[in-house]
Amino acid sequence: MSVRHDQSRPVDRRVRVRVQGRPVNSYPALSPEAERGSVRRITVVGEEILSRPCREVTEFGTPQLSALIDDMFLTMHVAEGAGLAANQVGADLRLFVYDCPDDDGIRHVGHIINPVLDPPDPGSRRLIDDAEGCLSVPGAAMAVPRTDRAVARGFDKDGNPLVIEGTGYFARCLQHETDHLVGHTYLDRLSKRDRKDALRQMEDRREDVFAQRAIRAARLGR
Repeated sequence: MSVRHDQSRPVDRRVRVRVQGRPVNSYPALSPEAERGSVRRITVVGEEILSRPCREVTEFGTPQLSALIDDMFLTMHVAEGAGLAANQVGADLRLFVYDCPDDDGIRHVGHIINPVLDPPDPGSRRLIDDAEGCLSVPGAAMAVPRTDRAVARGFDKDGNPLVIEGTGYFARCLQHETDHLVGHTYLDRLSKRDRKDALRQMEDRREDVFAQRAIRAARLGR
């Protein structure tokens, strides 16, 4: 998922961060996972791996799983993303990472494996239309309806249970990335006309997006 550059609400500028759903006093701009990672190629809409459900993760605590998460964090950072699913780097697994602000200016950082979203509660969640982008649809953004609150339940890389709750833009991120793991992109939630518009935007802008990613990777020596 792409980072949103506009804010509809005033942002609290105090540094507040939640890592794996827990508050921390401070946190570096580049996460420790990203520091350890390598940049991977991001898949693009139309590639088959993005259109089929991913496999459940069954082995936890492995070096391979940790390395994948590290690579995903750095790849997301280089692409200026707010979230990234495993199939977006060619890995057929139910896993995503995130480094995403909510509408109150709180930064949420973490990963979740085999996530399942709680069913929406019609009485407590509003449906909001807001601009949404995707690292696998480079250069495009369209309004997509999402609920303003989401709760994801899953596991961390060591197999410990996780419950991650998001509101506002972070709720959108949790829903967007969970969609990826069942083989959907945000384009699947658009009308035919809006989908064509998004694909047209991508064709016009994708090469510039790829060039900027390459520049940022080079600056990091990756």
